Amino acid sequence: MGNIKFVKENKEVVAADGANLRLKAIQNGIDIYTFIGKMTNCGGNGQCGTCIVEIVEGLENLSPRTEVENRKFKKKPENYRLACQTLVNGSVSVVTKP
Repeated sequence: MGNIKFVKENKEVVAADGANLRLKAIQNGIDIYTFIGKMTNCGGNGQCGTCIVEIVEGLENLSPRTEVENRKFKKKPENYRLACQTLVNGSVSVVTKP
């Protein structure tokens, strides 16, 4: 078990090990999409790249980047993740819409 702290929203939620970051955000009323992303997101399949988040603490408590993320984030810092591709295995702090 771990806590996910959503920094901009000042909200903290509890997550079981292996919980999907995108689903936990949606279940707890956290808006991870920009205006365009709300209309164009792929529903969590890792295809659109609209659920980008920045991990500010606890990067080591997440699943490794997927090949999809590696392709989409070639020029982004290592702490940028697609929420739909990220599994939480401990406490993390997340900035939505970086």
